[in-house]
Amino acid sequence: MLLRHVTIDCADPYELAGFWSKVTGWPVSDVDKPGDDEVLVEAPAPVPGLLFIRVPEAKTVKNRVHFDWVPTELTRDEEVERIVALGAKLHEDHRTAEGRGWVTLLDPEGNEFCVEQGKPTPVG
Repeated sequence: MLLRHVTIDCADPYELAGFWSKVTGWPVSDVDKPGDDEVLVEAPAPVPGLLFIRVPEAKTVKNRVHFDWVPTELTRDEEVERIVALGAKLHEDHRTAEGRGWVTLLDPEGNEFCVEQGKPTPVG
């Protein structure tokens, strides 16, 4: 069995897919357009894509599943700053004085996700 997509319910699939495309660097599918009810962010194989589907109800509680991202090019703190500049909001800060820990952010529709320590973050 192969995991094809991770599906995220949302109010505006094209807008939220655009945010996640900028976060990941993965493209929005060429066949998807603003106003579509389903929009795919295409991940490099064999990683599953992110499929955003319009639903009528708003998010009301904490996610039961969320992403834990590990930066590969930047430090955790640089990555958090970059993602916040793209439109995410800081939700919970679990960084320690020793430079360890993670940060929980909210995407533009309030879905939680974490940025963990990848490349060491200098202390001081």
